[in-house]
Amino acid sequence: MTVEQQTTNLLGMDQTALVKLLDSWGDKPFRAKQLTRWIHQRSEADFANMTDLALAFRERLREHCCIEAPSVLSCHVASDHTRKWLFDVGGNNAIETVFIPEDDRGTLCISSQAGCTVACPFCSTGHQGFSRNLTVAEIIGQLWWARQDLLASNAKTRLDGELTDPSRVISNVVFMGMGEPLLNYDAVLGALRLMLDDHAYGLSRRRVTVSTSGVVPIMDRLARDCPVALAVSLHAPNDALRDRLVPLNKKYPLHELIAACQRYLTVAPRDFITFEYVMLQEVNDTLAHAKELCAIAAEVSCKVNLIPFNPFPDSGLQRSSSNRVHAFARVLQDAGVVTTIRKTRGQDIDAACGQLAGDIKDRTKLTQRRLAQASAHQLRDIAVTEVRS
Repeated sequence: MTVEQQTTNLLGMDQTALVKLLDSWGDKPFRAKQLTRWIHQRSEADFANMTDLALAFRERLREHCCIEAPSVLSCHVASDHTRKWLFDVGGNNAIETVFIPEDDRGTLCISSQAGCTVACPFCSTGHQGFSRNLTVAEIIGQLWWARQDLLASNAKTRLDGELTDPSRVISNVVFMGMGEPLLNYDAVLGALRLMLDDHAYGLSRRRVTVSTSGVVPIMDRLARDCPVALAVSLHAPNDALRDRLVPLNKKYPLHELIAACQRYLTVAPRDFITFEYVMLQEVNDTLAHAKELCAIAAEVSCKVNLIPFNPFPDSGLQRSSSNRVHAFARVLQDAGVVTTIRKTRGQDIDAACGQLAGDIKDRTKLTQRRLAQASAHQLRDIAVTEVRS
């Protein structure tokens, strides 16, 4: 193959895209299902091993195509068995993916962007700025690689003489890693379709969750195109506070977000929206805030997930005390709102909620702007002090 020729990465192609490619070659559409099963169910990256495909067809695939996921830079396993991978996505960018094992499920938390433009002050990804959107192959590649790695690890430990059921290693996928999924909609939609495809990963719509900070128009598109479980990063019960904690609220305020949630519920695979609410000491954790949140819950069928804040350098924020979190939860529960307090997992390897940062080459210059603003505030404070003295 010459340097000028470029291969097509099949990892990010759903059956519709594969059928189109094969049709351009004059091949039968059923080959798309065969390829999908080899790539995603059997995690095969070598066309030579796809033995039920004609030899000439495999040669054409080898000449023009590849199956390539992002390469792994590192893998860390926490004391609670949470596992975090750092993936190289090129251009001096690295993204993070986390697997959280539980008794009844295995949840993979994946990234959709290298960085994030929403810039919530309690999220370390937002502090890193933004580089670019991930491709379908880079998104689905996290699942493709993690599944192989976990199966390989589990194969070393046999239970009653049998290997772990491959279909149960990763039972749930959540788009709660780096980035705002709905600001990379086309690639996220392509990845979702592969996750739900019975010839690929065969996940239920109820077991795939997209989390959003509230991109209202794209919430409506997701409802039309591929309604999966939805989580909304709420974090504040009124516009004034949410403008500070989730800057996107200035564009799509709470009344628009609540209306979008109500529309989504008409097609959602679950009969509730999950509201995520990070608990910040003396910022959004008062009983008055809890009562305001009860009013929102009265408008939207929801489950509230209270998330202990996981500190990171330069955030300037603190975690709410356990007593304060439980008092907040009691107000919600007494009002009949289904409320859970998220258990912090993987904190010793910086894999907990809000800690994912990867290594991003920031094109938005967010870090520089934040430092400049901090310096301006410091100079102003000094000036005020001098005047007062």
